[in-house]
Amino acid sequence: MLEIRFHGRGGQGTVVLTTLLAHSFFQAGYQVQSFPLFGVERRGAPVEAFLRLDRKKILARTNITTPDHVVIQDQTLLKNIDVTKGLKPGGWVLINGSAPPSDTSRFERQKVATVDASRIAIRHGLGSRTQPIVNTAMMGAFARMMEMPPMEAIIAAIREEVPAEPERNIAAAEDAYREIQFL
Repeated sequence: MLEIRFHGRGGQGTVVLTTLLAHSFFQAGYQVQSFPLFGVERRGAPVEAFLRLDRKKILARTNITTPDHVVIQDQTLLKNIDVTKGLKPGGWVLINGSAPPSDTSRFERQKVATVDASRIAIRHGLGSRTQPIVNTAMMGAFARMMEMPPMEAIIAAIREEVPAEPERNIAAAEDAYREIQFL
């Protein structure tokens, strides 16, 4: 079973990201669970969401405390939140950022990838310049980093579940898939 924790801010689409990825993995034949953890529910507040996937039935019904991988939708969260808490050695850390974090010592036991999902979202008119909606771009980067689910499943999930601007969201996912950087 793979367990992934997502960190973002309210309004970035963190919860929607896990739902769309769950849909994509389900399309690809996986069993899935997707659920959020809310603190203060307001735009800009830190948000966590979780995704479990397995080829077998998932019986766990608890929060994810030792994720295999972590996705960070807002690089500023690195300053205030221990995003690597409980992260298993060798797991991936995917960060939305225009450059790698200046201090990568906290990731010495993990693999790190970055993608400028904010720039990609702005380029495709998703959200605004000050509040880009990065979730579908992060989906594309995640699919490339993990080598799953297939992009066809990502595209199908966006077409089925994103009523506003599905083609722009698909283009953002495809761009992030191509533009991810592995450190």
